[in-house]
Amino acid sequence: MTEQTLKKIALNDVHEALGAKMVPFAGYNMPVRYSSDIEEHKTVRNGVGVFDVSHMGEFMLKGPKALDLIQKVSSNDASKLFDGKAQYSCLPNEDGGIVDDLIIYKIKDEEYMLVVNASNIEKDWNWIAERNTEGVEMTNVSDDTSLFAVQGPKAAEAMQSLTDVDLSNMEFYTFTIGQFAGVDNVVISATGYTGSGGFELYVPNKDAKAVWEKIFEAGADFDIKPIGLGARDTLRLEMGYCLYGNDIDDTTSPLEAGLGWVTKFTKEFTNSENLLKQKEEGVTRRLVGIELLDRGVPRGGYNVLNNDGEVIGKLTSGTMSPMLGKGVALGYVNRPLTKAGSEILIEVRNRKLKAVVTKLPFYKA
Repeated sequence: MTEQTLKKIALNDVHEALGAKMVPFAGYNMPVRYSSDIEEHKTVRNGVGVFDVSHMGEFMLKGPKALDLIQKVSSNDASKLFDGKAQYSCLPNEDGGIVDDLIIYKIKDEEYMLVVNASNIEKDWNWIAERNTEGVEMTNVSDDTSLFAVQGPKAAEAMQSLTDVDLSNMEFYTFTIGQFAGVDNVVISATGYTGSGGFELYVPNKDAKAVWEKIFEAGADFDIKPIGLGARDTLRLEMGYCLYGNDIDDTTSPLEAGLGWVTKFTKEFTNSENLLKQKEEGVTRRLVGIELLDRGVPRGGYNVLNNDGEVIGKLTSGTMSPMLGKGVALGYVNRPLTKAGSEILIEVRNRKLKAVVTKLPFYKA
């Protein structure tokens, strides 16, 4: 993709002026780091940092059949949502894999917001639209919406001066629509991809720069910093959160990926019959957390071996954990070596490094 065809988020020039290293990501020119990945990672774990993740996609669904459409295309049970509640879910495909993972927000009866991965905006839109046989009003507001993730244990305290909403008492995966930094109708969501608490703020592009600046003014006493996609990846990996395109994709079943908790067979949805059969028969491989016992950095694509040297799986994501100081990874491993405590080997170039299957998350705050 040439630089000319890369899409730019609303605050592209702000990030360049801050000295961010900009890289192509999911078709967008995105800030990958401002200082160092480790420094930014620790800022979020110990204090507060802000990610501009405005490349994410947002779809509005309205109408009497909006819930029916969501129930048909998503694996989780959205009928359990109440106004101001969000839910993690996935869009199963018809072949046993996953179209995308997403968050479903219930604004009110007959009105929902779906937040999808940037790389899948067009794919997801088409997938849902093709199944919209009941006239649900669908609007793609992705290009008009900025998304700032203010993350870290000091996020609520640092941002409280910008809103009358009581941030510290918001429960995880709830949201409210209110005034923030002088802007009306901001979606203030107690969600995030870091495991360190905080908020995600959905802001109209026209107000994005003013809100960004006020976030940094309010957070100055808390040493708030801008954070890039590099640290976003290491933070989510320490928690064992899946990244679409790495750990889940069109070929991975939600049950293999450990997403059985968002796959509810209390209703019918795309491919639910086959997935239920898979649940009853049991999966032959599973996405697991892996910690290196030997020194080394695991990466996606590396082979997982048993102690006889036979290939039994493959890593999908891996890094050196900044908080734990050891290599951690996610990968698909064949049964029976999916149990926590199972000893395995990771093929790193021409070395075989000792590793162990570990319960997630790797990092426990």
